[in-house]
Amino acid sequence: MDGKQKTLIEANTDISASGRKTRSIMPTFTRFSLYLILGLFCVYYLLPLYVMVVNSFKPLPEITSGGMVALPIDWTISAWQSAWSEAQIGVEATGLKPYFINSLLMAIPAVTITTLLGAVNGYVLTKWTFPGATLIFGLILFGCFIPFQAILIPMASVLGRMGIAGTLPGIIFVHVVYGISFSTLYFRNYYASFPTELVRAAQIDGASFFTIFWRIMLPSSGPIAVVCIIWLFTNIWNDFLFGASFSDFDSQPMTVALNNLVQTSTGVKEYNVHFAGAILAALPTLIVYIVAGRYFVRGLMSGSVKG
Repeated sequence: MDGKQKTLIEANTDISASGRKTRSIMPTFTRFSLYLILGLFCVYYLLPLYVMVVNSFKPLPEITSGGMVALPIDWTISAWQSAWSEAQIGVEATGLKPYFINSLLMAIPAVTITTLLGAVNGYVLTKWTFPGATLIFGLILFGCFIPFQAILIPMASVLGRMGIAGTLPGIIFVHVVYGISFSTLYFRNYYASFPTELVRAAQIDGASFFTIFWRIMLPSSGPIAVVCIIWLFTNIWNDFLFGASFSDFDSQPMTVALNNLVQTSTGVKEYNVHFAGAILAALPTLIVYIVAGRYFVRGLMSGSVKG
């Protein structure tokens, strides 16, 4: 090998090494840029939450003096205590505690009933098909597209005739009726990819309708049940329109009470109490997403591919 060939080989080697170095630098730079952009978006979206949390631990004079973003100089939980049990809501100084309990008593039964009914509907519409099943599913699905405002007057009439207007059972009934379309959609799509052979084999072995449901279908429905529970709980807990329309003072949910807390403040606005109350209202849904949020997308995708 002469000198000219050696020089060409060395030049090619240098070019290859330089290309590898460039390729190794570019992904690192791209990754850093992506993380930087995502970090800026996180700061942008979390800044309101930071302001709420920080100001909920401040005495009111610190807030009114203009220090909204700064950390508290005098840390205090008096705003939390006032929001929970001492704040004036309407004509009484009851705080948000009884309304928080109302929301729990409303959301938990409504989510449970709606999820179970949706699971039964999805089971029937996929594994016990009958003439007209597609039409019935289409009519149920149509309920997903009916706006809240369209059912206020008919629902108020129904609740009055049933004798449960202005009560927690009445609000639970409203949320079950409105949410059953969505839960049926979730479970129907999930059960459509479930092996029908297992149901047929259980029938041959003498298993009844509900035996198959409780022992085969429901135990395998964990992913979609999590999706349904998270979606229903979030919508029911955060609902304001139904709570304001169909509840009495003793049955008002947390969202209505929080609105009343802000609206009934006279004179100087107690921003620290309002911030603490808003965090208390958002805390359950935040906990639900922290605990089970990672299963949400997994559950949505679990029934999307058949086979």
